[in-house]
Amino acid sequence: MVPPRRIAHLDMDAFFASVELLRYPELRGLPVVVGGGSRHQPVLQPDGTRRFSKLRDYAGRGVVTTSTYEARALGVFSAMGTMKAAALAPEAILLPTDFESYKRYSRLFKEAVATIVPDIEDRGIDEIYLDLTDHPEETRALGMRLKAAVKDATGLTCSIGIAPNKLLAKISSDLDKPDGLTIIGFDDVPKRIWPLSAKKINGIGPKAYAKLTSLGIETVGQLAQADPKLLQEHFGLHSAEWLHRVAHGHDERAVETRSDPKGVSRETTFERDLHAKHDRDTLSEIFTRLCTKLSDDLHRKRFAGRTVGIKLRYADFRTVTRDVTLPSPTADAATIRRAAGECLRRVPLDQRLRLLGVRVSALVPLDEAERYRVGEQGELFPV
Repeated sequence: MVPPRRIAHLDMDAFFASVELLRYPELRGLPVVVGGGSRHQPVLQPDGTRRFSKLRDYAGRGVVTTSTYEARALGVFSAMGTMKAAALAPEAILLPTDFESYKRYSRLFKEAVATIVPDIEDRGIDEIYLDLTDHPEETRALGMRLKAAVKDATGLTCSIGIAPNKLLAKISSDLDKPDGLTIIGFDDVPKRIWPLSAKKINGIGPKAYAKLTSLGIETVGQLAQADPKLLQEHFGLHSAEWLHRVAHGHDERAVETRSDPKGVSRETTFERDLHAKHDRDTLSEIFTRLCTKLSDDLHRKRFAGRTVGIKLRYADFRTVTRDVTLPSPTADAATIRRAAGECLRRVPLDQRLRLLGVRVSALVPLDEAERYRVGEQGELFPV
């Protein structure tokens, strides 16, 4: 008999903000927003205390990277415009982002988890799925041991949901945040899942949710009880069947322990619009830095790519992309910079720019890159 699946979703609590609170423990319990620039770095004062920037003093077009639960209680959430956040919580502390620290803590918590459960699907810097099905330990005891391992390795808390599949595990990890451990089965779906908003289901985005609410469907339970013909009429057969399945808590996806990326990219939105002629030196420096960081990312992930592309967004929000295919895959910063520069010469640069990005795709493992060449039609041949 095949044992029932036990899938866990582990989500770090307010991850970036929590890393910052390790560094600045005096900010615990206060509304803190991460998303500032280098000018918002805390200043050490003569008496040993630190002076922090306030959100009310922010000016620019940035977005909130994350916020503490105290800031969220004031309506400030990730991806919100920082100026809007300042209007909601002017007295909140504003800190600059420090992605190198976040990546280090991400590595630490994943390494700690891997010593207990090796079957991990990496879903990003602060969340993972785990397949616990074949682990001999009792579910709650195992969940507590995973949480303790993360805390010992990082000093940070996480929330874990354990369920028969990835869909329910992800939903349940959010039910008792922060520092929660939630275990649910199919019998718990009507009581724990159906009262939730339908947008809690991963895959129901803002547009789909707006369409559902226009049909009078707001909760997962209402979606589960909806007329299949109504859903098919408005979403099509395939999507209607999917909506019906997930509303009843069904999800057959496996935990994928290996996932090769299709491409690696770096981009940045400028604090002010930049002009290719008047801000040439600044743009050139940013462009080179993006290519260098992209090269570092490729080497860290152990990939090389043969297609290099750029992405530009003008001040009027129009976006253009260009790419070029190289004779062989590369992860070299200078080669990426030259190829991206070639792409840049193929777009009009007579308007101000608000965003610049560089991408490498058509990836192969780095240690195999020298064994490939590209044919005349862009096909990849081993040599």
